Amino acid sequence: MKTVLVASSKGGVGKTTIATHLAAHAALDGQRTVLIDADPQGSSTRWAQRRADLEAAVLPLDGTRRTWAKHVPEDTQRAVVDAPAGATVDSLESFLETADALVVPVLPSTLDIDATVPFLNALAKHPRVRRGQLRVGLVGNRLKPWTNASQQAVELLKQWPYPVVAELRDSQAYVMLVGLGRSLFDYHSQQVRDHQEDWASLMKWLKKG
Repeated sequence: MKTVLVASSKGGVGKTTIATHLAAHAALDGQRTVLIDADPQGSSTRWAQRRADLEAAVLPLDGTRRTWAKHVPEDTQRAVVDAPAGATVDSLESFLETADALVVPVLPSTLDIDATVPFLNALAKHPRVRRGQLRVGLVGNRLKPWTNASQQAVELLKQWPYPVVAELRDSQAYVMLVGLGRSLFDYHSQQVRDHQEDWASLMKWLKKG
């Protein structure tokens, strides 16, 4: 089983959107997928429940309980963890010990970037990160590539010691899709394919690991 943790010390950065899309992509690829919802808001769980009738369904698990690991089916091939909003490295310890990769969404604003720096600094001290056992990738989220603010934010992210593994454009489609229990990967129109391309580098990075 491969486990991907999606976490940030900053709330409202699109963490659940990324976690649900990663889970949907894995399920559509034929992998038996579990979505571990560690956020008390339960948004990922509701998303998974809404797609329960699909062939590419995703099993939701309550990650707020300490015993969550006991409920992961033995035949699970991919687990995606939606961490609680505003998490600290200490509060994520149980997930950091089991994850194969950590995806950190960052919004293109000075406030969001500044708020994320202490979290990334703390991650750098974690033994599994230091030993290279836990890879960390940054995702620039809700970007407006045509604006100076987004361009400057991406350049700033690229100066950090973690790779920028995706640059996701801002789109209201994500809000609608999560509400339907769907993802971009459930559709095949040209407009959707353009947005799917934003995810290609992230999928390649996860697969490489």
